[in-house]
Amino acid sequence: MALKKISFYPGDIPAKPGVYIYRDSFGTVIYVGKAANLRKRMSQYFQPSRETRADPKLRSLINSIDTWECLTVRSEDEALILESRLIKEYAPKYNVLLRDDKRHLLLKIDLSERFPRPKTARLRKDDSCLYFGPFPHGGALRQTLDFLIRHYALRSCIFHDPGREEYTHCLAAKIRDCCCPCIGKVTEAEYRERLDSLIDLLNGNVDGMLELLRKKMQEYAEKRNFEKAALFRDISKNVESLYGSKNRTFSNAFIPQTAGGPEAVEDLRSALKLKTPPRVMICFDISNISGTLAVASMVCFRDGRPYKQGYRRFRIRTVTGANDFAMMREAVSRHFFRLLEKKQPLPDLLIVDGGKGQLSSAVDALLKLNCPPFPVIGLAKRNEEVFIPGRGDPILIDRNRPALKLLQAIRDESHRFAVTYHRALRLRTIQNSILDEIPNIGASRKRAILEAFGSVHRLRKASPETICAKVEGIGREMAQAIHDYLESHPATGSFDIL
Repeated sequence: MALKKISFYPGDIPAKPGVYIYRDSFGTVIYVGKAANLRKRMSQYFQPSRETRADPKLRSLINSIDTWECLTVRSEDEALILESRLIKEYAPKYNVLLRDDKRHLLLKIDLSERFPRPKTARLRKDDSCLYFGPFPHGGALRQTLDFLIRHYALRSCIFHDPGREEYTHCLAAKIRDCCCPCIGKVTEAEYRERLDSLIDLLNGNVDGMLELLRKKMQEYAEKRNFEKAALFRDISKNVESLYGSKNRTFSNAFIPQTAGGPEAVEDLRSALKLKTPPRVMICFDISNISGTLAVASMVCFRDGRPYKQGYRRFRIRTVTGANDFAMMREAVSRHFFRLLEKKQPLPDLLIVDGGKGQLSSAVDALLKLNCPPFPVIGLAKRNEEVFIPGRGDPILIDRNRPALKLLQAIRDESHRFAVTYHRALRLRTIQNSILDEIPNIGASRKRAILEAFGSVHRLRKASPETICAKVEGIGREMAQAIHDYLESHPATGSFDIL
C-alpha cells in the first residue's frame, strides 16, 4: 500500500532485503530501488539534510516524492530481479540503469527433444519447456552449467536431433565430456536418468553435489594444485547460491514432465489424506500493484496435467485498494456461483495461492453460496506450507515428493496466468493514450510519434518545429495542433510516461 511521504517513520520499515517504489503527486512511478536493508536505505532519503546538501539530481528526486511503498523479498538477489522487472515495466524517470530490454538469464530444457540439453535463455515462453531462474549472476551460471554438463556427460551440441554425421564433428565426444547418445552409447532411458539427476539438483537437492565438490577441492589442495582447488571451491559456492533450495529466487513456471500424471495425483491424495484422488484441481491467484488493475486467475489441472479449456480470468470489480483477501473472495464467489447456477460438477480440490487469510476468504465465499463441501487448501509460497480449514498447524510435504511438485506446478501456472493478464490490461490502458483524443491522429501517426519521442511526457516538452522535424508525415500545421492540445490538457494520470 502506498503511504504519504510525510508519514514516513523508519520503525515502520522492515530491516530486510527488498524493493522500494517512489511516486510523484500524479501517482507516476519516478524511482525504483533495491536494498539489502530497506529501513537503512530508505531512511537516507528522508533525512532533513538531504533536501539541501545532496546533489541536484537527488534533491530533485526527494522533492518530487509524494508517496512510497516497499516490498520485502527473501534475498538480495531476488531484490535485484524484482527491481529490474519493475524498472522495465514503469521506466521511472530517475532510473538510468536496467531500463533496456535485457533480461536476467534463465536455464531452459526443451523436453520435446529426443536427448534434451540444458541451455540459457532470456525469455520465459509458454512452450512446455522446463525453465529455472532467473539468475542475476550470468557469469556464475554459465561457469556452473558448463561443469554440470560435463559432470553428467550430457550433450552440449546445438542440433535438435543429432546423429552419426554430427558425431564425427563433435569435440565433446573426443574429450569424453559427452555420453554420446546420438550413436547409441547410451539409451534414451539412460540419458533421461542423467537429465533427471540434473533436474533434481536444479530443484534444490544440492547436498550430494556439494559434498562431491568439497572432496574434490580437498584432494587438489592436498596435492598442492591450488588452481584446481580454487575452481572447485568457486563451483561449490555457485551451486549452493544458484540452485540451493534456500537461495533460489524463482522455480520453473511450467509443469515438469516428472511432476504430473496419475502417480503425482495419487501421492497428493495420500499426502492430504483425501478420500479420492483429486483428478480435477483448480487454483486461484491474484495479481495487482497497489490495488490498480486488479485481476484474478483460475487454472485447471486434469489428471495432473494443465487443462487449458478450464482456465478462467477475472477483472476485480467490487474491491478498491490493495486487499488481496477481498479480491480472492470475489473471484471464488463469482466462479462457484456460475457452477452452482448451471449445476456443473465441482472440482475434486480447490487450491488458493496464499496462507490462512486467502484460504479463509475462499472458504467464506463458498459458505455464503451454500456450496456442498469438498476439499479446499491454501499453499503459502514462503515455506511451501499447506493450510487446511479448521486446522491450526500447516502440513509440510517433503520437497522431493511428487505431491508437492504438482502443487507447486499448478500454483506457479496460476501465477503466470494472472500476471500475463495483468500486464495485458496495463498495456491496453497505456495504449489508450491522450494522443487518441487529438483530431486527425490515427493509429499510424500515433505509432510514429511514440517511436520518435518514446513517450507523451517527452512530446510535451517538444516545440512544434521539433515535432515537425522528427516525425515523418507531420506537417507544421498538425505539429502546432498537437502542441496546442497537449498544452491545454496537462498530465493527470500515471500512464502519461508512455
